[in-house]
Amino acid sequence: MKVAVLGAGAIGAYVGAALHRAGADVHLIARGPHLAAMRQDGVRVLSPRGDFTARPRATDDPAEVGPVDFVFLGLKANSYAACGPLIEPLLHGTTAVVAAQNGIPWWYFHRHGGPYEGRRLESVDPGGAVSAVLAPERAVGCVVYAATELERPGVVRHVEGTRFSVGEPDRSVSPRCLALSEAMRAGGLKCPVEPDLRNDIWLKLLGNISFNPISALVRATMRQMCLHGGTRRVIETMMAETLAVATALGCEVGVSIERRLAGAEKVGDHRTSTLQDLERGKPLELDVLLAAVVELAEITGVPVPTLRTVHALSDLLALRSAA
Repeated sequence: MKVAVLGAGAIGAYVGAALHRAGADVHLIARGPHLAAMRQDGVRVLSPRGDFTARPRATDDPAEVGPVDFVFLGLKANSYAACGPLIEPLLHGTTAVVAAQNGIPWWYFHRHGGPYEGRRLESVDPGGAVSAVLAPERAVGCVVYAATELERPGVVRHVEGTRFSVGEPDRSVSPRCLALSEAMRAGGLKCPVEPDLRNDIWLKLLGNISFNPISALVRATMRQMCLHGGTRRVIETMMAETLAVATALGCEVGVSIERRLAGAEKVGDHRTSTLQDLERGKPLELDVLLAAVVELAEITGVPVPTLRTVHALSDLLALRSAA
């Protein structure tokens, strides 16, 4: 199996190192000091499950890699529309694109069935720009339940979680999903093939839609947000509104808000990816988290006043941080 990790940051490098350890032909695509460190010393993973070093090939030029069986997309969703020149050299007729993104994916209504079949969400696929680069037919959904941080170039700190749920937009259990699952499990990761990954998308989103923007607005860790009474109540309300939208779309999360909060508190003083991006001066990935759900609420007629308020505040934060 030949795999390219496009955007080999904290999550991408972690997955690439695990797949390489399992014997896959892995190519990490990155840039800057992180690329230089991986070229020289490999990927060093520091984890409570045991530290290890893997030495997959690393480059900044996808043309050096050529066509692969799987592209693991570690880029932020707000970079998808511009990634055409990077991903094109990696594709052949059956290359699958595994998008390990938070939030609502651009392929959400592809082969969805029902009244919303094929609908495009402007907040995640503006003008069809993402679909033009990443054909929905190539998409394998991936929901990441792992917390990692790039401690320094070439060094990934794995905080907790090893589950990477995958699934097809049409809800089939496909050979390509099964092959990917087998390779990921051989590398020490959990990788269930879910018949309806959209349920997992909403389960993960329940935390991302609330903790990520709030953490950036108040500069707080997961534990700090859970332990502050007022902030916790805002997060509870955001989660309840999100569940209402999910239910209107026929999805079942299957986890209570209290249990979701308890799980987040257990993570401890972990900084969300949005807070990490803010601290590093990177663009904030909020459209697929907040704007998309507000758009879905408009489509389904579900009132989401708290989500709208937090979206307005975090959108201004994103604009100011990008200036």
